[in-house]
Amino acid sequence: MHFLDQAKIFLKSGAGGPGAVSFRREKYIEYGGPDGGNGGKGGDIVFVAVAGLNTLIDFRYAQHFKAKRGAHGMGKDRTGAGAPDLVIEVPVGTQILSEDRDEVLVDFTEVGQKVVFLEGGMGGRGNASYKTSTNRAPRQHQPGEAGQEMWVWLRLKLLADVGLVGLPNAGKSTFINQVTNTQAKVGDYAFTTLVPKLGVVRHRGREFVLADIPGLIEGAAEGAGIGDRFLGHIERCRVLIHLIDIAGSDPAEAYRTVNGELAAYGAGLDSKPQLVALNKLDLADRELGEGFADELLAAGADKVFAVSGATGQGMDALMDAVLAHLPESTATETKAAPVEDSDDAEASEWSPL
Repeated sequence: MHFLDQAKIFLKSGAGGPGAVSFRREKYIEYGGPDGGNGGKGGDIVFVAVAGLNTLIDFRYAQHFKAKRGAHGMGKDRTGAGAPDLVIEVPVGTQILSEDRDEVLVDFTEVGQKVVFLEGGMGGRGNASYKTSTNRAPRQHQPGEAGQEMWVWLRLKLLADVGLVGLPNAGKSTFINQVTNTQAKVGDYAFTTLVPKLGVVRHRGREFVLADIPGLIEGAAEGAGIGDRFLGHIERCRVLIHLIDIAGSDPAEAYRTVNGELAAYGAGLDSKPQLVALNKLDLADRELGEGFADELLAAGADKVFAVSGATGQGMDALMDAVLAHLPESTATETKAAPVEDSDDAEASEWSPL
């Protein structure tokens, strides 16, 4: 399935049905009279957040959504039928923005959340409602109110507990493949990840959602590389895992570069709890790892974890630290699993620092 996190669509609620102009013509009734019924109400535009969707790809092929108009009134004081509502299903985490994208109109954060976005027009009055003691045969009627219409933007922000950030080629795809059942593309070149990936991590009898976004480079806030478009998908994460390539030229500079882009983006990303992990431990010796860890601590990291996305080394300690930042209600309880000492501690005694 293709990933799409932005879409522009046109919405129009249904117009109200027109009222009827009708007069009674019945045998043995000496005086007739107006009996035109009212028109029916137009259909509403309704949005509902549903589970099981994580992309807006459906809106690439259908951009116009118009609800039906109400039925017209009829004789014998019959009111026209109201039109059905047009229900549009969106993924949880979707925001509806104004056409200029300056205002968030609706934010869907829970499954089942339902919003009547545009109301259908009211049906017009039939001539029976205009009858008075002095106007016994009115011919007035209303055509029914017009529906509301507008262009809006849909923007999807994935709902994940933990966000994975880092420079391109930091090993994020290998990392998420190691800790989840995701099958992200892995390659020995920059930007193998072009769209965000989601995976469920199960650890110590609990589970949480991990989001991997495309790598950031210096100047991403100004549009360099893929830019910072996908940073919105980690705005709601409770904690970030900052993955750094231990085989890179300057891990400390990589740490500063990514944090600089998080700060430039705003939305509080630079103030979120951050777990710094030196990745690709299997490619470095202990002395080199300890030296880079000291540099990261000097650059501002609170603690440094040494891990290997390829072998899984050091993952238990890092996942334990992640769980410490997630409340019990967020990291879902599953079948209890015994906590055992990890073999990773012997393989890397300096993880975490």
